[in-house]
Parts: sequence; C-alpha cells; structure tokens
Amino acid sequence: MNAFVQASHLRSTGTTSGSPVGSDSRRGAWSAGSLRALLTSTLQGDQVIVVSNRQPHSHAWRGGSVQVSQSAGGLVTALEPIARACAGTWVAHGDGNADRDVVDVNDGWLAPGSTGSYRLRRVWLSARQVRGHGDGLSNSGLWPLCHMAHVRPRFASADWDHYRAVNQRFADAVAEEAHRPDPIVLVQDYHLALLPALLRERLPRATLVSFWHIPWAHAEQMAMCPWLPELIDGLLGSDIIGFQTSRHVRNFMESARALGRPAVAGPRCEIATGGRRTRVRDFPVSIAWPGDAEDCAEGSGDDAGCALATLDASRPSTSESRFLGTIGWPYPAGMKLIVGVDRLDYTKGLIERLQAVELLLESKPQWRGRLRFVQIAAPTRAGVAGYARLQCELRAEVERINARFAAFGPAPVLLLDTHHDRPAVTALFRAADVCLVTSLHDGMNLVCKEFVAARDDEQGVLVLSQFAGTTDELAQALIVNPYHLAQVAEAIHTGLAMPVHEQRQRMRSLRATVQHNNIYRWAARMLLDAAAVRGSREPAGTEAAAQREADALSGKP
Repeated sequence: MNAFVQASHLRSTGTTSGSPVGSDSRRGAWSAGSLRALLTSTLQGDQVIVVSNRQPHSHAWRGGSVQVSQSAGGLVTALEPIARACAGTWVAHGDGNADRDVVDVNDGWLAPGSTGSYRLRRVWLSARQVRGHGDGLSNSGLWPLCHMAHVRPRFASADWDHYRAVNQRFADAVAEEAHRPDPIVLVQDYHLALLPALLRERLPRATLVSFWHIPWAHAEQMAMCPWLPELIDGLLGSDIIGFQTSRHVRNFMESARALGRPAVAGPRCEIATGGRRTRVRDFPVSIAWPGDAEDCAEGSGDDAGCALATLDASRPSTSESRFLGTIGWPYPAGMKLIVGVDRLDYTKGLIERLQAVELLLESKPQWRGRLRFVQIAAPTRAGVAGYARLQCELRAEVERINARFAAFGPAPVLLLDTHHDRPAVTALFRAADVCLVTSLHDGMNLVCKEFVAARDDEQGVLVLSQFAGTTDELAQALIVNPYHLAQVAEAIHTGLAMPVHEQRQRMRSLRATVQHNNIYRWAARMLLDAAAVRGSREPAGTEAAAQREADALSGKP
C-alpha cells in the first residue's frame, strides 16, 4: 500500500478534533444565534468592529445603474457571518466605482440580509496608496515572504511609506466608528499589521484581536523583511494574535524572541511588552455549515471567489447532478470528474497539479478518454507582476496536455480562468469524483472545507496538500506532497478507484469535523478569549459553559 494511503487509512478509523466518527456533530454546534447570545451574555452586548483591507461588498455602475456584488476570498467567507451575527461594524477599503455614491455622510453603508445586517464603513485610498500598500508591500512583499512558494519578495521603501499611511488611515476610521471607549476590534490579516499598535494609542481600553490569515514563516525567512521589527511591534499592540495553526504560532514566537521580545514564562504563548501581555494562539478558520437557516445565506466568497452558501439538501448529487453544460461543457455519462477551485495564484500549485494529471494519464493508460479535469482559476491581483504570466503559463500547459492526449477522445483538461457563480461551483463540487487542493503553501484553505460541506451524499474524495493548514483537521483526506508529482498522480488514481464504502467512511468523518468546527466556533473562541482579557474569566474551560449559556439564551434545547 502506498505510504500516503496507508497513513491516511490508519487515521480514518480514529477521531478528528474531538468529534467521533458517526457521532451527532450538531450537538453543541455554534450558530449565528448562539454567537449573538454570547455577545449579549458573556460580552454584555459589546460593540464588535471588524477591520480588513478587502471589503465584503462593492458597488459598481453597470448599464446605467448601481449593482452590488460580494467580494471574493476566504477572508470574506469567514468574517461576514460574524459581522451579521454581531450586528457589528466592518471597516474596509472602498474600491468600487460606485461606492461613494451609496454611502451616508459618514462614509457608511448598511449591508442588509435575512441573517442580520451590519454597518460597512468605507476607507478611501488614492491610486498610489493602493499600489504601494496593496500591490506593493502587502502582495509583492509579505505574501511571497510568508508563503514558501519560491517567489522572491520585493521590498521598497516607498511601498513601506504607503503601508504606514494606509494603516494610519484605517486607525482613524476605526476610532471614528467606536461609539464607546472599549470596543472589541478584530483586525484582519497582513495588510494591517501596524494597526493594533496605532489603535492601542487611540483606544487604550479597547480589546484588540488580530488574526493573520496566511502562514507565518520560520524566523530566518521572516527576517528578510526590512521592517519586521515594526510589523511585530504593531501586532503586539493586540491583546490576542491569532494564527491558523500551532506551527505558525511557534514561528511567530521565535521571530519575536529573535528581536528581543521575550516570551512570558508559563504554559501559554504570551509576550510581554509595555507592561501588557499579548497572547498568541491558533484559531483554525472555517466556514458556515450549509443547511442552517441563519448560516451565511448571503455568502459567496471562497478562495476562488465563489463560495457555497446554504445548500438544498434535496438537490441531487453525484451522477444525477452531472449537468455541467450550464458552464458550457457537457459532461458525458460514465466519465470520471476531477475538480480544482482556486484563485489564480502561484501558491496554489496549479502548474504542478496539471503536470500530476498528465503523469496520471501517462502512467495509468486505463484513464485515457475516461476522465476530465476541470480547473477554475479565478483571476486576482492584476496589478502584481507575475500573475498575468502565470495565467499564460497555465493556458499553455493545458493546450500542450490536451494536444498530447487528443487521440484518446475529448480534451481531458478544461481551464476556466474566469470568475464563476455559486451554482456552477456547487455543481462541480457535488458532481466531482475527486477534488484537488494541492497548494504549495496555504494558511488554511477553505475550498477543501466547502467541498466537504457540499457532499451530503457522503461520496467523493479529497486530495489535500500536506502544506495546507487544513491538513491538521482533515486527516481522512488523501494527504500528498504537491511537489511529488508521482505521489499526487497516485493519490488521484486511488481516489478515482476508491470503493463507495471507503469514500463514505472518510467523507462522514470529514463532514463531522467541518460541521463541528464551523465559522461560529472560530469566532466564539476568539471572542471568549477577548472576554477573558476583559476580566470575565480565564480561557481554559470556558467554551462549554458559554455554549450552554448561549444555547439557553437563544432558545436551543
């Protein structure tokens, strides 16, 4: 038995994240209602402000009218259910060409929805600031620095100046939105690393929680950033810093120690600065579980820009749902379907993934003419050098592979390098025999969780990179090294040939884990830690008690 299959098979009979296989994973599950109750009880209805560079909704002029669209990305997928549940305020950069036309006199817009509304406060940035802060330091410097995907980061002093100015602009906006001196502020991601320290000066009584959605690389690699001390000190303005995995926590602690910010002695990861302590914890981000009436009905953003929202459980799946003609590619009966859904980014391992499919067709001739691989690669970061080149390389690889196997039937690979709506992606997920998530490096990756959530038929196989943060939770996937093309090809073969009973055993366990560790549990863990910081109680052992109280307040049995 192949080593990766054997290890995964041995894990398939165990438990994941405390959720036994076959158990009632809804028992004790967090929801929008219990999260609201938590704010009312444990946090006494405190004001919650979410801050991110990317806004959850944008307005644009189309055909003489203003249309609103939801932004793509895992960050929006993760945070919008929280903003709605908390009826909070979201501060973000307004980048739509009609955004200024719909805001009130205070640059705000009410984001409506059946699951609750929240206020979106827009921050206006100049084109030079967008290039220097976003395309420059954030996405040409910090993004490749933190992802071990062998792209050289670029650092320019002018970009750093814009980065500081934009963080200050966000600090001003948050201070204006705070209607009390001690709000809970959830600062999101690498674009705003300086913001916590700036807010600490403006709102000293605020509870500041920062979450770094991408990896934090090892200390030696992070030291390449010329302004790493400033970034770390900015983050240490937080009461709590969250990362996706315990590995990222350890890496951050080592970076801080290397710069003379020593950890506090004790079992917890804490750093003392300026008479305060900053806790550093892992909070694996997740999704809203489909089927809950309150869960993310308005959502539409995953890593590829087309998330799953609430699914109709009566919708047919697998063979009955093979209606991919809706996206312009009829799906012949009897074909095996492999899917990938990603942003068009070099960290996703798209070239290597295509080459692994090619190797499968080369080494396993029985699959020639019998499988199709559909890869959605939604365009992103047009202003960053290298992304347009990656798109050209992907197209060339697809043409080459399809030409090589043209004699065996229809083209085996289809690249869809445009944005696709939720029904199309849902159709792909629910029809797929194998889903490939083979990132070269990822903080978490929500695509694999959304694939699992879509499979209420308990079929389909997930092939997952060992370098994605989700690997810690989703042990029943087929775990692979994305650089080892032969291993990925063998995993695809194993998935395509896997008996239905084994698919169901694995998928049942995966679904129990994702359903239990949903987005509201992620938010609740951070907010419970925030409550502890505010003096209510220590974090250890609080979740079960707070869950019982929240369930009682929200009317759950």
